Amino acid sequence: MADPHAHDHAPAPTATLAPRPEKQEKLPASEEVTEVAPGVLRLQLPISLPGLGHVNCYALEDERGWALVDPGLPSPDEFDALVMRLASIGVPVARVHTVVVTHSHPDHFGGAGRLRILCGAEIIAHRSFRTIFDPFDDDSIELLDANAPRINDDGFDPVLFGKYLLGNDDIPELPARRSPWGGVIPFPTPAEIMGMRSWDGLAKRGFLTPQPTARVDDAQIVRLARRDWVAVHTPGHTGDHLCLFDPAEGILLSGDHVLPTITPHISGMAASKDSLADYVAALDKVAALEGVRYVLPAHGHPFVDLAGRVEAIQRHHHERLDLVSDIAAQIGEADVIEFSRHLFQERSWGAMAESETYAHLEHLRLTGQATMARDGDRKRYRISR
Repeated sequence: MADPHAHDHAPAPTATLAPRPEKQEKLPASEEVTEVAPGVLRLQLPISLPGLGHVNCYALEDERGWALVDPGLPSPDEFDALVMRLASIGVPVARVHTVVVTHSHPDHFGGAGRLRILCGAEIIAHRSFRTIFDPFDDDSIELLDANAPRINDDGFDPVLFGKYLLGNDDIPELPARRSPWGGVIPFPTPAEIMGMRSWDGLAKRGFLTPQPTARVDDAQIVRLARRDWVAVHTPGHTGDHLCLFDPAEGILLSGDHVLPTITPHISGMAASKDSLADYVAALDKVAALEGVRYVLPAHGHPFVDLAGRVEAIQRHHHERLDLVSDIAAQIGEADVIEFSRHLFQERSWGAMAESETYAHLEHLRLTGQATMARDGDRKRYRISR
């Protein structure tokens, strides 16, 4: 499965490489459960994605039981790790009554559907939450019709995917998902679907049915752990990204919006015209929150200097835009794939690097610094100097 978070960025041609510090987000998951802010426990769950070694699931208790934020992937091994972490603090999984999903990436929503089926947990997400596997619901999942007109805008057919995931037939090459810049997105491949077939039935069913039971809007109050949390819509990494802020204790559950040592991937696949501008504005939005004392990210360790981290991430993207312009001076007009292969190291080439490159090129176009022309299905960009 492709890494939906970040890439190792290639330095500018004239840059001098400094020693690379260890990225917190790559560290393996610890089995230890710790209280990282008043009334908030951190459970580190293992994930196997390039550049990431764990996802932080946060647990909050109230008189009804427990709420979890981002319960990891749905596969049996990862879910067993969640169950074991909960058992280590004396919590049976049946006491989980609510799941908050920060955004529509599998390492965040994957376990949500399983928890809803297993223990009736409510699922809370932003109003715009949607996965590529929609539409599925508990009533229709066993009645999949491969001929149903449910193909997504990028050419992905969730019904056909569900049929092969739940079935036993040979899996052919599915039609490639189309990108808006004229490339292709290979996920899911037959090999990836076969890997998911090894999951138990509850994992597969839960993966296909993560639909929220409650959708929240920006600034809406969410009651968790006997206190009020403010929903903060923070698009950019995904269009549906949601943070939660507890002003009483100064706790920000930041999901993937603000991470401690890597810069989150900016999606060129979002419905927004300018996901980079959305992301930068959403960084300003969280930096303006008054009284933030603890930032609890979805990967890496909790940290305290939100303003400093926001400034560093914004500076990174300004530098990336300058680097894109420098690359354009060398190669002239080019498509997104060619730009991405100058912008990223070879080990990161592919759909995710192209997606972030596209987001930066579109930002330059929309701000009048670049022009775009079409060459068949591909978009080509020329940047003004």
